[in-house]
Amino acid sequence: MHTGLFHNIDFEKDQKWSGHLGIPFSIDRSPYYQLKIPIFRIKNDAGPKLLLMAGNHGDEYEGEITLTRLYRRLDAAAIKGEITILPFANWPAVMAARRRSPLDEGNLNRAFPGDAAGTPTFRLAHFLEHELFPRHDVVFDIHSGGTSMAHVPCALIERQGPPEMFGHALRLMEGLGMPFAFVAENGATAPTSMAATARAGAIGLSGEFGGGGTVTPETMALTARAVDRLLLALGIVQAPVLGPHAPVERATELLALQSHAQAVFATRRGWFEPAVTVGARVAAGDVAGWYHDFERPELPEEVLRFPADGIVISQRLHTDSQSGDCLVQVGRALKREEVLTTS
Repeated sequence: MHTGLFHNIDFEKDQKWSGHLGIPFSIDRSPYYQLKIPIFRIKNDAGPKLLLMAGNHGDEYEGEITLTRLYRRLDAAAIKGEITILPFANWPAVMAARRRSPLDEGNLNRAFPGDAAGTPTFRLAHFLEHELFPRHDVVFDIHSGGTSMAHVPCALIERQGPPEMFGHALRLMEGLGMPFAFVAENGATAPTSMAATARAGAIGLSGEFGGGGTVTPETMALTARAVDRLLLALGIVQAPVLGPHAPVERATELLALQSHAQAVFATRRGWFEPAVTVGARVAAGDVAGWYHDFERPELPEEVLRFPADGIVISQRLHTDSQSGDCLVQVGRALKREEVLTTS
């Protein structure tokens, strides 16, 4: 039992188990309501300890589907070690098809280190950072672009921890078989799951596996392959669970997203027309798209240009945009030596 959050997980028992995290939160319909978040455990003997997590944002479905399928397919006898699966972390957001929780408008990936006496999103973040993450060697938090954004499929790690831990995280990330990967620079105090994982002493892996509030055969195949490759790399399984998979065609290309200056933001209301798709290689000054003003249609559209060289990582899907919306982001190409030597 944890203050503000209840569970009956037996972390020591070898078993395949399903249950719930319970967070009391009185609502109009039910004064003694408890938010029930599904959680699964598969444990067999001593070995690596892996936490697989999705639904940090509710409208990101690749991980949610992949992880529930993994639990159904995997027998405890087929593993050596421990797997905890939290497929719908922000359960109210998942059920509402939203990025944030409708219970408290909480964005779980901005709520760490959380608050044991706070609203449900912050109580969950506190439990994850202070109890669940420290029990695992590796945390893999699967994301996508969500409803409003197209995102190039890519893996992600934070530049945190001692060099040997960072190097291990880099090797695991490259081993996922994703076409692209980038190293985030959010810092040790960031309110994200990856920063929380580092504070808990575990290796954090993440990534963006699709977007648009939907899934495709391609994004589902990439997600399943990445999960299987991680399980194999850690030695938890000896054969793919979700496979067979297509072979990895090329080495992961490393990117950096280190500054807001690598993005184009809207500064007024407008209607965004992109010039390229995600994954395109661009140079600074190339046309990124056009920004139209439907309220003043007699005026010419504004030409938007990429602020940096690189790969288009993400792009807004909704044409109608408001001031502050991120319209497009570019990731800068990195050499592996540069990743390892940058402080």
